[in-house]
Amino acid sequence: MATATLTIDLDAIAANWRALDRLSTPVVQTAAVVKADAYGLGIDRVAPALARAGARRFFTAVAEEGARLRQILGPGPQIGILGGHMAGDTEMIHDLDLTPMLNSLQQVTRHLESLPGHPFGIQLDTGMNRLGMEEAEWRAIAPIVLEAGPVFLMSHLACADEPDNPMNAAQLAQFHHMTDGLGIPRSFAATGGILLGPDYHFDLTRPGIGLYGGQPFDAAQPVVTLSLPVIQTRDVAKGETVGYANAWTADRATTVATLSAGYADGLPRTLSNKVRLWDGDTPVPLIGRVSMDLITADIGHLSEIPRSLDILGPHQGVDDLAAIAGTIGYEILTALGPRYARRHVTRQTGGQA
Repeated sequence: MATATLTIDLDAIAANWRALDRLSTPVVQTAAVVKADAYGLGIDRVAPALARAGARRFFTAVAEEGARLRQILGPGPQIGILGGHMAGDTEMIHDLDLTPMLNSLQQVTRHLESLPGHPFGIQLDTGMNRLGMEEAEWRAIAPIVLEAGPVFLMSHLACADEPDNPMNAAQLAQFHHMTDGLGIPRSFAATGGILLGPDYHFDLTRPGIGLYGGQPFDAAQPVVTLSLPVIQTRDVAKGETVGYANAWTADRATTVATLSAGYADGLPRTLSNKVRLWDGDTPVPLIGRVSMDLITADIGHLSEIPRSLDILGPHQGVDDLAAIAGTIGYEILTALGPRYARRHVTRQTGGQA
């Protein structure tokens, strides 16, 4: 088989949701963010696993993702749309019972005029300057919005993965300033915000990356293993080179394995000559450049030629790989390509879910 295998542990995702849920008091609800196809891991398998774990509220980025999620989960769970009510989304929001997070006067007007009585939330800008209404805009429209009855008010932290950053406290103070005394449920914390403590939890938390084994949730169970098949081996003499631009030169006679994966599959070129793969507990250096479809590894120290090598697994998680590549775990996870054979497993059944 020339296709790499991405194994996704659904039990670990469920355990991570329950662990993040336990970090809040019982009166705080814990949602699940499953945007971007559940961070690239397959919303059709991940969302039902989260629902079985106890999640009753979900978030996607856009209405099209919410529509797909509704088809997967059926009626019942609340599906919030972080991008709000965009032009052309009205029928979809109505027919599939989606809850948009309105983030501008234009969106509020569109929603209240086209779908009066339909559930909605409000997104406020507390300093990130990305999505959400700023204070002056919110004060002007708040009476109309509050009369219509939003399901909750939300904002988003810019620096939650940096606990000591003063921006966190500044945004918290602004969120209180904009929402205290209104009697509407509030949501402020994603994964990083949950870890900042109960002052940030309010009524609803929205974990995302922590569900999938990523930082800043250090206690997360690992979720993904990426195994790359060895499709050819060759003996290389001392002084010979490997790959584009002769980027690696053998300092001894060795054996080189060619593996089926490359930057078209989400492995950044910045990993070239830097990262290790794993044969069980034995590290194997990636040598030469990462190309579109292939990478090469020095396996001269192995006693047997392996069928595959792991680039993600218990010895090297998404954030480890991201640090080597000079990026973040979110980017590594969501870039894992469509050519991988995705295998969703559960320990309870001992096999594929």
